[in-house]
Amino acid sequence: MPIATMPQRVRAWRDTGGPEIQWRRLDVCDGDALGQLIRETQPRAVVHFGEQRSAPFSMVDRQHAVMTQVQNVTGTINLLYALRDHAPDCHLVKLGTMGEYGTPNIDIEEGFIEIEHNGRRDRLPYPKTPGSFYHLSKVHDSHNIHFACRIWGLRATDLNQGVVYGCETEETALHRTLATRFDYDVIWGTVLNRFCVQAAMGQPLTVYGRGGQTRGFLDVRDTVQCVRISVEHPPERGEYRVFNQFTEQFSVRQLAELVHEARAAHGLSTTIQHVQNPRVESEEHYYNAKHQALLDLGLEPHLLRRTLIDSMIQTVERHRRRVDLDVLQKPNVDWRLGHTRTSRRAEATVA
Repeated sequence: MPIATMPQRVRAWRDTGGPEIQWRRLDVCDGDALGQLIRETQPRAVVHFGEQRSAPFSMVDRQHAVMTQVQNVTGTINLLYALRDHAPDCHLVKLGTMGEYGTPNIDIEEGFIEIEHNGRRDRLPYPKTPGSFYHLSKVHDSHNIHFACRIWGLRATDLNQGVVYGCETEETALHRTLATRFDYDVIWGTVLNRFCVQAAMGQPLTVYGRGGQTRGFLDVRDTVQCVRISVEHPPERGEYRVFNQFTEQFSVRQLAELVHEARAAHGLSTTIQHVQNPRVESEEHYYNAKHQALLDLGLEPHLLRRTLIDSMIQTVERHRRRVDLDVLQKPNVDWRLGHTRTSRRAEATVA
């Protein structure tokens, strides 16, 4: 997708007549700069998405793992101190991940679990078994935010988000310059994006292992809904709450079959190819995650089957001449060994 610079995006948003947006660049690992921003703006709510976002990136090698942990954990701690010192009543809305939980053989609750041990009961944070250094950084964030709420009386909502799909929101559709990213490579891409691009280019849909890996998914429009709902319904002072932010559960194999069916409906054929799984994960497992809190607050989900047909496949077809076949390679980051075949994109990013 052609992506504009941030100043261009802000100007395009103004051209649509949208509410005023002020934008500035800063490093969340610069605690002084972040503190000054909070002191100047005195926000009622802060939505924190400022983190390295890729699990494969974090597993390339030591340098990538350290960069991920330093940026994500340090940035969040800096923000917690900035809020404590300059806006203690502000509501922090933090993007977490369902990957914090892993794939336990019991139901996944929303952040906390009631347990009984040796005749005593308590409500404790749900056990975490993350699958990458990226997901570990999110677990550290959750513990640090929970601590800050308990000790300093901050208020926070941790949005444990599933895998996001979709190409646009009502706002981004107003102007072509507001287009969102559509990543499909092995470092930044999502599995559904990869399948859609592979199908458009006549390549097999590459399923890691047996394809039984199951996760929660949601439309990007629902991501925006969830953030809005969280801001409009803040927690109490000192309260740390967790919302599991997804709308449907699918296995990787089911996603491949959905893309195959959507293409077949238009008379186009696809094939599904199973490749060696580079990740260390259970490929067939129990997965039942609760996600009721946001529905109770008014979330109205968009479902994948309709979005896949109406938006994603059409978008890929419209931009298929821009596809870079080099990044549709087989996975080149092995969780056990690190980066075995260095990609230009990963080198450029970490540099």
